[in-house]
Amino acid sequence: MSWLDLVGWAGSAVLVWSLLQSRVLRLRALNLVGSVVLIGYNAALEVWPMVGLNIVLAVINIWYLRGMLATRHDETTYQVVEVGVGDEFLAHTLRVHRADIARFNPDFHWHPDVAGRSAFLVVTADEVVGVVLSHATANGVAQIDLDYVTPKFRDLTPGEFVYRRSRLFTERGFHRVVSPPGMVAPYYHRLGFRPEGDSYVLDLPASPATESA
Repeated sequence: MSWLDLVGWAGSAVLVWSLLQSRVLRLRALNLVGSVVLIGYNAALEVWPMVGLNIVLAVINIWYLRGMLATRHDETTYQVVEVGVGDEFLAHTLRVHRADIARFNPDFHWHPDVAGRSAFLVVTADEVVGVVLSHATANGVAQIDLDYVTPKFRDLTPGEFVYRRSRLFTERGFHRVVSPPGMVAPYYHRLGFRPEGDSYVLDLPASPATESA
């Protein structure tokens, strides 16, 4: 087998591997890499129809990647919707993703009947992309019980809108947010949280109501 054949097989393998990804950003990125490799491979063999096909695939992937990266921090793309802690749709979402939630949040236990609980869904259009559940502790601290993003959107960290863009915590008088202890692969260092023990902590600005009091 020649080195050129190895390049062709490698490009095909990357292309197939990309289709097995549940994360849409990773799927597009790997698909782009595979397409670029196959452009070079088919150009070397002068198989122009396949060159054309992979050029089209590469352009499509670049288009979608550009859109995803440009809107990943756009609050018009992702909205935070508060729901009741006993909401049936929230319960359904937690049931559907129970196994994946346990994988990344092994210590998660939700007791909606306990006072001081809050529940937020992060959505894009009519699709749920994340769930944030919290409860109030002493001295104005919001303890996050669950910060979960569905696999499709996990590379885009839409949970940031709950902490960074909405005033859902400061308007309730909280001055600090604490991440779930024991969370697997936390992303809070990207949002300005600081490590503290086995959790991350975010100090919140005072709300206008607090400042004017």
